[in-house]
Amino acid sequence: MLIEIRNQAFDPWQEVSRYQENCGLVAGSYGACATFVGTLRDFNHGDKVKRMRLTHYQGMTEHQLSKIAEQVLSQYRLLDLIIVHRVGDLNPNEPIVLVAAWSAHRAAAFDGCREIMEYLKSRATFWKKEILESEQRWVNQ
Repeated sequence: MLIEIRNQAFDPWQEVSRYQENCGLVAGSYGACATFVGTLRDFNHGDKVKRMRLTHYQGMTEHQLSKIAEQVLSQYRLLDLIIVHRVGDLNPNEPIVLVAAWSAHRAAAFDGCREIMEYLKSRATFWKKEILESEQRWVNQ
């Protein structure tokens, strides 16, 4: 399992490929890998977004993500998973989050991936501030 909060940009597909090659998953042991990649849009509520500033509660956020990851691994019988989330200043089209879940069957991979994303959107301790042309505003999940 990999859970990381990063200040720098990342390539989600490279992350999945590298992890799958090095994580110890035995070839043939999984039948599915479901992925979700969230990127920053250049618009929200009809306004142009120039960039977004993401912050988190260091230490607590990682602990929360570890707990939900363990729960989802068990609940959906996942074989492994990745959660990579950006913080700092992001520009439109940059990846914000990557979730990848491996399982024997596709339904579990899809469901586990969705469960983690719903948690990230609704309960994880990340704060988002949009920087617009003439103002800044906090984003509600």
